[in-house]
Amino acid sequence: MSGMQPATPRAWWWYRQGLDGSLQGADPATVLARTGWARTVGGANPYLTLFARAGTGRAAVDAAQADLAIHELPAARGCTYLVPAGQFSLALQVGRSAPEADLPVLERLGAPRGEIESLCGKVLDVVGASPLDPAQLRDALGDAVRSLGEEGRKKGQSTTLPAALGLLQAAGEIRRVPVNGRLDQQRYGYVRWGAEPTGLTDEEARTELARLYFDWIAPASLAHFRWFSGLSATAAKAAIAGLGLVDVGGGLLAPPALADEFAGYAPPAEPRYALLGGIDALILLRRDHASLLDPADAGRTLPREKPLAAVADLPDHPIVDRGRIVGLWLYDPDAAEVVWWTFEPPADPAGLAAAVARTRAFIRDELGDARGFSLDSPKSRATRLAALRAAAG
Repeated sequence: MSGMQPATPRAWWWYRQGLDGSLQGADPATVLARTGWARTVGGANPYLTLFARAGTGRAAVDAAQADLAIHELPAARGCTYLVPAGQFSLALQVGRSAPEADLPVLERLGAPRGEIESLCGKVLDVVGASPLDPAQLRDALGDAVRSLGEEGRKKGQSTTLPAALGLLQAAGEIRRVPVNGRLDQQRYGYVRWGAEPTGLTDEEARTELARLYFDWIAPASLAHFRWFSGLSATAAKAAIAGLGLVDVGGGLLAPPALADEFAGYAPPAEPRYALLGGIDALILLRRDHASLLDPADAGRTLPREKPLAAVADLPDHPIVDRGRIVGLWLYDPDAAEVVWWTFEPPADPAGLAAAVARTRAFIRDELGDARGFSLDSPKSRATRLAALRAAAG
């Protein structure tokens, strides 16, 4: 790995994502506005995102959310992201169609739209400034919440309450808050809200989302944007039509100013390591981790697994050097250590050791664990940890 010069696109993405140190000390809202919304799935990714870019501690992230400088919201594709305050309304608007898609399923289960809309009104009658968790809401709403039986459970709709909560969240009339203030645990209550509308038509909102997207992660393809946004080909083409994007090669598009800057960008010569979450924006905005692998590493694999370039998502968290994925890591809470493996000996062993030590201390002292998602646990991770240890020798 000595003398490695990352290919310009991946180093450029790394630079635009603020992983070069340029965002050190920036507040969480600034980081998210610059680099993109951070995916939240009940794991450590939001914290790892902000720590890797700005050195932000957990308490500062939690305080920013409590102050509504940032918030976890249903956004693109109806998926939850950590979003800066200036983009709350846009995030809600572009994700609003997702809970609507549940209504035909409920209709087939015998719960018509009118019943769900009536339940929405009753939820608003009982939700206030103090968070109510789902059990408390069911108690307060009584018979207004109806079980949908075994058939409903099979379809992920055990009662009518989740659909009503989804519609109200997407409309900005309520918001979901973590009961202990933490983003890496999925225990929530609901409070009354009143998000201001964007004032944009849906078409204008989709164009604004595209403008943000190509500022965060250009150059990217139309297919990349479609995956992130969940838009059809026709809607995605319409969203980018007025942005003046230019093709910088291989179908990758960028705004003209960024295209010019990209053309003259030279990656730094010295290694700079970061331990990221497996769904970090560097990877997930385009969902194309293979483009961050060196061709020599595309076939890398752990025992009984497919090559890294052949899987849809990384099996573990990545170690990144100037945009190139150079290894994988996980946290072992029982041993209180980061277990890591690099594909080749690092060009800067001391630099990598320091990055590992910083991340270990952050997780050990502030998070306790670095779950990839809500169902991740030390027990479920045991096989992966053993495989990384074996690969690392």
